[in-house]
Amino acid sequence: MKESQLRFPLPTILIYALAAGLWIVLSDRLLELFTSDPHALTTLQTYKGWLFVLASTLLLYSLLVREFRRLSESLIRRRKAEENLRGTEAQYAKLVAEIPVGIYRLRMTTDDEMKFEYVSPRFCEMLGLSEEEVYANTQVFFRTIHAEDLDLFLRLNHEVFQTRQPFLWEGRVVVGGDTKWLLIESSPELVENGDVTWNGIQTDITERKRAEEEKEMLLAQLTQAQKMEAVGRLAGGVAHDFNNILSVILGYTELALNKMEPADPLRAHLDEVLRAALRSRDIIRQLLAFARKQTIAPVVLDLNHTVKGMLKILRRLIGEDIDLVWQPGSGLWRVKMDPSQFDQILANLCVNSRDAIANTGQVTIEIANVVFDKAYCDLHAGSIPGEFVMLRVSDDGCGMDKETLKKVFEPFFTTKERGHGTGLGLATVYGIVEQNSGFIDVYSEPKKGTTFRIYLPRHEGKADDTRPETETEIPKGQGETVLLVEDDVSILNLAGKILEGLGYAVLPAETSDAAIRLAKQHAGEIHLLITDVIMPGINGRDLAQQLLSSRPALKFLFMSGYTADIIAHRGVLDDGVQFLQKPFSTKDMATKVREVLDKV
Repeated sequence: MKESQLRFPLPTILIYALAAGLWIVLSDRLLELFTSDPHALTTLQTYKGWLFVLASTLLLYSLLVREFRRLSESLIRRRKAEENLRGTEAQYAKLVAEIPVGIYRLRMTTDDEMKFEYVSPRFCEMLGLSEEEVYANTQVFFRTIHAEDLDLFLRLNHEVFQTRQPFLWEGRVVVGGDTKWLLIESSPELVENGDVTWNGIQTDITERKRAEEEKEMLLAQLTQAQKMEAVGRLAGGVAHDFNNILSVILGYTELALNKMEPADPLRAHLDEVLRAALRSRDIIRQLLAFARKQTIAPVVLDLNHTVKGMLKILRRLIGEDIDLVWQPGSGLWRVKMDPSQFDQILANLCVNSRDAIANTGQVTIEIANVVFDKAYCDLHAGSIPGEFVMLRVSDDGCGMDKETLKKVFEPFFTTKERGHGTGLGLATVYGIVEQNSGFIDVYSEPKKGTTFRIYLPRHEGKADDTRPETETEIPKGQGETVLLVEDDVSILNLAGKILEGLGYAVLPAETSDAAIRLAKQHAGEIHLLITDVIMPGINGRDLAQQLLSSRPALKFLFMSGYTADIIAHRGVLDDGVQFLQKPFSTKDMATKVREVLDKV
């Protein structure tokens, strides 16, 4: 009997029955106990039936009241339990709806038929399906799985159903054209008739996968930067030592050629030595540019004007079969960099484009203003917030695959045939852009061409990119006295011979201390100090400062095989500093010495 039904306790009924029986049997005797008056006794015997009915009614009433009270309390408890159950179900439904994972129950029958017994709203939302679609046809779930991940999913699914092991899968699904990453986990449960159900959860891990991919990309960029930095340091050190050797080879070859007759049979051999030395010098300068140890003298440039002045040279460089398209920028901002460095960037990119085009094609050069905000840079690794002038060089050549793109800026990496490139062109571009606080973006696909975008920081200032006309003759000295300081004896002797041959009086010194003594001992005027930057003891800049205290009219020219913070910061020359890059030719030294001496 249910708790909500009327029921009377058995002991109560038995007591009631016993009392009733005793009353019937002993009623007369019991009445005599209450009174001895015959008239009263007769009256009580007359109404004893009614007394029995009254007592029975009172007893039955008390039983009914108690039972109704119990029934009422039972109904109240049941109502409360139902309300609690409904509240719990509502909380569960809310929890299932709001939890950031999808929940499902999948039943696998002994006939290998699958059917979803339960799916949560979030489960369907992740797949872009309705509950009706999922319940009606289990196969709609499989249709959402990415084509590249479907085979693995089905294989794992089959193995799990056969072995009844827990299921774990991480893969992609396609929802409304967008790709998501899902993690699905489930455990088996054996039910009646041999059927098996899998209770599982489905988690959207798209953001996590994107974060992992970004982390891997940033780690790859860091590794690449560290590798480039290490190679750069090595290149800088090698370049410094090799520049001294090249200075000697180049200088003495020129001196020998200047003393030979045009018909001398050895002249052709020395010409080859000179050309090889010049090519080597260009390679070393590319290494220095990559290592960001190339000494530069930045000026404010209008890149529209700079590119326009190079178009004739660039057209000859890429050849007649390739169309060169020039798209100048409107309202272009200025940049500050060494003009020769920009020439290197543009020439290297155009040569690269030329080599990527098999026969006929097109190379496009574009200049434009670009602004990057933080939101854009957060989504594009390598970008820097700010205002930039963009140089875009694109071609319709053979393009590059992803593996080639990863190595495109590495020094000595090239896709050209042996003997057709040093692999330093793009490494040089990379180093120059880094030295000028810019950044590079490159996009390429096989058979679809390549586009390089170089972003140089905007600089406020008036353009000053007028370049001096090239000297046709080597300028001579006018008997001026030059104090020459160089700790490498071979270069000291070479530079002394060149200067004397140009008509200068030379005071040679191997150390800074020797130079100070010579300056004190020399009675006449010393017009120019030419000194190496890095020397044992006192460096070139400190030497110049010491000599200026006693000879305030002294002018000075620094020379080095690579830059140093003594005269330049990050390779950028301090204002007013004159510099001669090693290795130098006779014409380089003659022109620079004359420029310094003639400067007011």
